[in-house]
Amino acid sequence: MIENLRILASKFRNLLSQLAYVPRALKLVWSAAKRWTLDWFFLLALQGFLPVAAVYLTKLFVNSLVNALNSESPGTGFGRVLLFAVLMAAVMVMTEACRMATRWIQGHQAELVRDHIRFLIHEKSAAVDMAFYDSADFYDHLHRARDESGYRPVALIESMGGLLQNTLTLFAMAAVLIPFGFWIPLALFISTLPAFFIVLDAGVREHKWARKVTTDERRSWYYDWLLTSSETAAELRLFGLGNHFSKAYQDLRGRLREGQLKLARSQAAGELAAGLAALGIAGAAMVWMMRRVFLGLASLGDLALFYQAFNQGQGLMRSLLQSVGKIYANSLFLGNLFEFLDLEPKVVDPASPRSASLRLQDGIHFHDVTFHYPGARQPVLKNFSLFIPAGQTVAIVGSNGAGKSTLIKLLCRLYDPQKGKIEMDGVDLRQMNLSDLRRRITVLFQQPVHYNTTVQENIGLGDLAGSELSFINAAAEAAGADSMISGLPKGYATILGNAFVGGKELSVGQWQKIALARAFLRQAPLILLDEPTSAMDSWAETSWLERFQSLAAGRTVVMITHRFTTAMRADMIHVMDEGRILESGSHHELLAKEGLYAGSWQAQMKQGVPQYR
Repeated sequence: MIENLRILASKFRNLLSQLAYVPRALKLVWSAAKRWTLDWFFLLALQGFLPVAAVYLTKLFVNSLVNALNSESPGTGFGRVLLFAVLMAAVMVMTEACRMATRWIQGHQAELVRDHIRFLIHEKSAAVDMAFYDSADFYDHLHRARDESGYRPVALIESMGGLLQNTLTLFAMAAVLIPFGFWIPLALFISTLPAFFIVLDAGVREHKWARKVTTDERRSWYYDWLLTSSETAAELRLFGLGNHFSKAYQDLRGRLREGQLKLARSQAAGELAAGLAALGIAGAAMVWMMRRVFLGLASLGDLALFYQAFNQGQGLMRSLLQSVGKIYANSLFLGNLFEFLDLEPKVVDPASPRSASLRLQDGIHFHDVTFHYPGARQPVLKNFSLFIPAGQTVAIVGSNGAGKSTLIKLLCRLYDPQKGKIEMDGVDLRQMNLSDLRRRITVLFQQPVHYNTTVQENIGLGDLAGSELSFINAAAEAAGADSMISGLPKGYATILGNAFVGGKELSVGQWQKIALARAFLRQAPLILLDEPTSAMDSWAETSWLERFQSLAAGRTVVMITHRFTTAMRADMIHVMDEGRILESGSHHELLAKEGLYAGSWQAQMKQGVPQYR
């Protein structure tokens, strides 16, 4: 008994702690749909009193009918019976009208809330550090937030509405039942307690199960993507992987379904037991009331009123306590959403930002920088130092995993180093506003995004403030994409990719030219290019490099490349390996040293492919 009380007390404390999310959820709904929420509240309050009116009118109707039938001239009481019948019908019509109006309002309210929460998730996803995307735990948070956000807030509001409506109706019903005995409302309460605890327990178990299987849920999404994505379609067919991944998906979904069925079976058994207990108490109450009628202590109208009031009261009490249980359960899941929305980035603007000149005057300094990615045991860079002079083109070559691309991510301040600092014209990047820093930089990443929009918009995304067609044309010409674009069905109005009707898919090299044009559109003093010519043939590479030299005049360029025929055009070449600079110099100086660069150059010239792959 004592142990049961402890368990009950523990559940009650958990209930109170989780209900702390309720005000925040209500504030979220209010900010998304103020007017609709006010209309919804008014209709709920009205629906709270209509059932009581129907029950009371039933008593008046039955008593007037009995009096009319027992009178010497039954026709004289017919008008009164008809009046109560019309009033009951009016209440029923009003109840149905309110129910339909509430459903219509809730539909609009739900859409507004869903869109608002989706906006919050998108806003947070765009604001968190890149480091979050290196963590599986972050994807679990994102999955839970995105998976539950579609309906949990709306379900919480519906439960809150049910709680409000049922509370109003229940108090009115209690006022109707108290004259028959003060113990009757207590009997109502006791009869519905088992159902209440069933709902609480089911909510806790469902929440624990959902958190436990988050990774499996994400993996099932991943298998679904593998089986339906155009990016994987060729390999699935070539290697015959369709049945393999389909079986893996079905096996995983089977385990997840079995877990859900187990929860549902347990809850159904508990609800059956709770229902039988409530039915027993209701039967005992009705036997007691029928005895009073036979003894002449109550009328048939009283019996009809008692039956309806007790029956509806029991249903209302059950619904009320279940609403509390559902509020608790939905609060548990809303905790997932708020956990995600409460994630705070560490790469942020400084409290007192320092300004830097719009164009680089001195250059960029890496001072003893040590950096490792989240969860990695070994640093990518360790005590790394490098100077990149302003106005020069610097190429960085080296094997995969040497840390070359990491330099670009640190320069963009997508990450902050754990040790050391990076300065731009003597100003630590961490002392600059992020927006100011990133406006000074334009980037071509190693895996640029293929936006399924028009060519004009694809390129224009590089600088939303300067996306006039004349500037876009110039950027496309600089990237060597102008002739390719002119051959597309609608030129710059052609939709790229095959995700939408009328889209035109491009080759890897053509997509790279579009990405280059997007990078060149932004007239930034610092150009960062990660493998800009990797998808170009040798003729296209030579043509592009000749144009690029005039484009980059007066600007600082950092170019990551495996192609020595690209690197040789740079003013300075640095050879990286395992996070260190091994050699530095111009192309001719490095050849004269007869070191690693020279050996790799000779191997490339003999074999026709770069050694660093």
